[in-house]
Amino acid sequence: MSSSRLETLALCLQNVLTGKLVSTSERLGELTIVVSSTDMLWAMETLRDHADLGFEMLIDLCGMDYSTYGSESVAGNDWQGKRFAVVYHLLSISHNLRLRVKAFADDDEFPVLDSVMGVWPSANWFEREAFDLYGIVFTGHPDLRRILTDYGFIGNPFRKDFPVSGNVEMRYDPDQQRVIYQPVSIEPRQITPRVIREEHYGDSE
Repeated sequence: MSSSRLETLALCLQNVLTGKLVSTSERLGELTIVVSSTDMLWAMETLRDHADLGFEMLIDLCGMDYSTYGSESVAGNDWQGKRFAVVYHLLSISHNLRLRVKAFADDDEFPVLDSVMGVWPSANWFEREAFDLYGIVFTGHPDLRRILTDYGFIGNPFRKDFPVSGNVEMRYDPDQQRVIYQPVSIEPRQITPRVIREEHYGDSE
């Protein structure tokens, strides 16, 4: 998107979402706005319904975990904000505009945001995915359950505190003649790459 169109969109958003914008930024030719969790649902409906915006399509939404964001940067620049956020990618077909909207959950221990299924029904499986992988709860979702992991799965795989080998494993028990869950039996180990070459490899003749 051209810089002039980005500036026009940014100005329009500031006028329409007066007092509701936490921040606005531009990167890689796209605009990103941050709204608070309390204003998110109102902002989403406004973005869809306002004649000058018309973001009638939700392309995607995904969960974000900022627990280690910036930890490898210069000292003093570590992330100080909330841990969990949801990022929404919107498209206005009528105006040929794209927008990224970000909302942070207020509680790091139990992240909760409003469901946008009433605004864009296509959010159904996207919200279930964010719930499954990040543990973000979407209030108002009519069928919030896991979508990728197994029914008895414990934890949320995309949280950065989740063990690589998992917490439980599944196997068939011939005595009980059914599938059972048990604690993981794999011992954690450090895998060190080993390079094997033929003897005298690379020696000059």
